[in-house]
Amino acid sequence: MNRYSLWKYVMLVIALLIGLIYTLPNLYGEAPAVQISSAKVTVKVDEALRQRVAAALQEAKLQPDFVQLDGTSIRARFADTDVQIKAKDAISKALNPDPADPTYIVALNLLSRSPQWLAKLKAHPMYLGLDLRGGVHFLMQVDMKAALTKKADALVGDVRTTLRDKNVRHSGISRDGNAVVVAFRDAENFTAATQLLTEKLPDVDWKPEGQDAERRLVGNLKPKAMIAVQDAALKQNITTLHNRVNELGTTEPVIQQQGLDRIVVQLPGVQDTARAKDIIGRTATLEVRMVDDSAEAQAALSGTGPVPFGTERFSERGGVPIIVKRQVVLTGDNLNDAQPGFDENHQPAVNLNLDAKGARIFKDVSRESIGKRMAIILFEKGKGEVVTAPVIRSEIGGGRVQISGAMTTQEANDTALLLRAGSLAAPMEIIEERTIGPSLGAENIAKGMHSVVWGFVAVAAFMCLYYMMFGLFSSLALGFNLLLLVAILSMLGVTLTLPGIAAIALVLGMAIDANVLINERIREELRLGLSPQAAIHAGYERAFATILDSNVTTLIAGIALLAFGSGPIKGFAVVHCLGILTSMLSSVMFSRALVNLWYGGRKRLKTVSIGTVWKPESSPATPEA
Repeated sequence: MNRYSLWKYVMLVIALLIGLIYTLPNLYGEAPAVQISSAKVTVKVDEALRQRVAAALQEAKLQPDFVQLDGTSIRARFADTDVQIKAKDAISKALNPDPADPTYIVALNLLSRSPQWLAKLKAHPMYLGLDLRGGVHFLMQVDMKAALTKKADALVGDVRTTLRDKNVRHSGISRDGNAVVVAFRDAENFTAATQLLTEKLPDVDWKPEGQDAERRLVGNLKPKAMIAVQDAALKQNITTLHNRVNELGTTEPVIQQQGLDRIVVQLPGVQDTARAKDIIGRTATLEVRMVDDSAEAQAALSGTGPVPFGTERFSERGGVPIIVKRQVVLTGDNLNDAQPGFDENHQPAVNLNLDAKGARIFKDVSRESIGKRMAIILFEKGKGEVVTAPVIRSEIGGGRVQISGAMTTQEANDTALLLRAGSLAAPMEIIEERTIGPSLGAENIAKGMHSVVWGFVAVAAFMCLYYMMFGLFSSLALGFNLLLLVAILSMLGVTLTLPGIAAIALVLGMAIDANVLINERIREELRLGLSPQAAIHAGYERAFATILDSNVTTLIAGIALLAFGSGPIKGFAVVHCLGILTSMLSSVMFSRALVNLWYGGRKRLKTVSIGTVWKPESSPATPEA
């Protein structure tokens, strides 16, 4: 009656071992480290680079715990942060002779102190939030001059379109700094343009200059409009950074404005800080332009002539020069989505999905340019590179475009990520990078951990005193629940914050309720006169429905918090929901396995150690009428 099949015990033992293995890394803590990864696709990270890093540390008389090659990066672990910072400077000096054009990304990181055999089993500690572990802090400076220059370039196009639509003639439109200059040869068109531009572009202050055939209109953004452009650039950059950080999978990041032109980015629980720094610091934008294949362009490529007016020289991947027209056909603003994939030759590619406007423009341009080449240019950190320049064979409609070329799978993934996340309104530069300590302080962290430990001890002590041996079984089941919960959080890579610790403490109190229901049900059955074995069986069977109902209703509330909450609330809800699921396994199955092991083999069981069972006194017999 009260015996488990062998397979159930085997399953519980396996769950116990898995829980122990994946919980262990959380007991070792973390150590400061330096991570090195490639800043360029053509540069590989290999064993030779690891030896160079080790030699640089040895020359600087710095002793690491280890220097190891881990996938596409090299990680060196150190004893304290002072040695970590010195090591970062020494490695950067050795690997990047030209800081303006770095070959490798050298970033600060934190690594687990757990032994290598656990790492080989993919057993890693939980990610901790800023309030528990800290993380990486970036202070970024937004180039507001570039934002105003970009706005001035846009104004040039707006002025040209406005005058053309109204058939107002001019002798040239140019940009002088951040001012738009429109030249005229006669007074009639000058007067008409002044009235039209003042009406259509109210954010620009237009001033007349010159006389007769040298009449000009000079337009500058009004101070209020300049402030609006800078605010919009800052907000768009913050939104773009949020998108990029979300693509990295970081939980509860902090991205906020600091001052008029700076943004603070704090990434808790980040393991690959080098890639995070690379992705966040890059300013990728996409432009589609037509290739100039004229005789003048060919002469410029061969070195016998200058670059034709209205064109620019770029390089394709592989270093091959190409002449591209300045006029932009499409930009990254017309993108709806970008996903990595493979082309018809099974080479890495990026699949672009354009919006309605972009699809219409692309269709018209491709129809009118059959037989000509179209260049897709990716701008990063102010430098443009032609990703691919295919020949247009036919009209391309539907808004679906594929770009491919000499790119790796990782490069295709990163390019799609950057384009999908959106372009930056203005370039940014990382002016400060550091690791940050726990914001709540070591004392508050200790209090949070102590609340879990002492809460567990208090619950276990009460259960053992009140339910005797069954209380001990319940306490062991509670420990099994805590072990499973921490292991699952570690395996899923959940970022634990202080609200998450509060959720763990709450889960402990809620999990024991199931065992209280079971123990009280067993007492009730004993009061009704059932034998101990029958009472144990009936107690577990009849209490299960009540336990299931109570846990399902609590789980619904947790799912609501998870769906509609954000930040700390969502972190609390994740731990809360997982704790409810593990408590069902531990309080019902694990505790019963212990009871069956202890009592199940006894055929003539007369009593069980479950505390005092108060039996009602038998009432006197009522005489028959």
